[in-house]
Amino acid sequence: MPSSSFVVLLGVLLASGVSVAQSEAAASLPGVRRVELTPDDALSVPEIAISAGLSTTFLFDSGLKRDEVELEGRDRFSLVDEGQATLRLVPSARLTVGERLRLVVRFRDGAAPASASFLLRVHPAKAEPLVEVYRDMRTLETYQQEAREVRAQLVQCQGDVARLLAEQSVPGGLAGLVSSGVLDENGVTGRVVTKDIVQAVGNANALEAASVKSYRSATGVAVEIKLKVKAGAPPWVAKGATLRGKAGAELNVLRLWQQRPIAIGEFGLVVVEADATTEAAQGAFSLKLWEEDGPRTITLGNVTFP
Repeated sequence: MPSSSFVVLLGVLLASGVSVAQSEAAASLPGVRRVELTPDDALSVPEIAISAGLSTTFLFDSGLKRDEVELEGRDRFSLVDEGQATLRLVPSARLTVGERLRLVVRFRDGAAPASASFLLRVHPAKAEPLVEVYRDMRTLETYQQEAREVRAQLVQCQGDVARLLAEQSVPGGLAGLVSSGVLDENGVTGRVVTKDIVQAVGNANALEAASVKSYRSATGVAVEIKLKVKAGAPPWVAKGATLRGKAGAELNVLRLWQQRPIAIGEFGLVVVEADATTEAAQGAFSLKLWEEDGPRTITLGNVTFP
């Protein structure tokens, strides 16, 4: 559909309401989760995040008894692939957000610990893609890799803190947008994408996007959704958001802002802001919003930016 370019004072919009929601996590879950098993921690049960349609793979350093893998709710997984020392899980949409399922694996060699238990927690949008499980001593290389990952996370946290501190010192309104470097000579471009959006059928009875607008600045993107709550007892408050491209890569969500809690039958404004270069903002994205510890989510496909 045709798009129009105009300067949008998005910063004024974000400052004009009460922030009732913050992003649950600015980035995706870590690429590798490492679990070390010892004979005396049999009662310790690690919790692993899984999500519908996303793959979680367990990689063990010992062979498994493939016919003795116990997976609660196995029939509600789209894929359960048991290998010699691997286990790949892809949950289906039949799982409920917040649900916890028990997974037990047993090892072939009979050494202690003879088995390992995990608690799979269903997240609305995020999953731990790779879980490495060690029974023996880990190699030096794995510790070095883990240290590198911790340092990278620390650098990201330091950057987030610096950005938040810088935001506290800039003026509001248009002056704030200019001083922050968000505006270039093209300003902020906007596009109404309501008619292009594909809303997931499974959410049709709970939430409805009445209008969707997308924006792009020199440093990032934003999506403005006018949301209606159609079903559910308590007012709906957004807890987290993801913006995922077709290749599966996620944009770094910086802010999730909501005008007010949305009661049944009412409309409310939700804004999602993310880091993105002009190149990274190309193509169609899937936007997912979810509430805290609740089943009501909304997924909007084919979100594009100017």
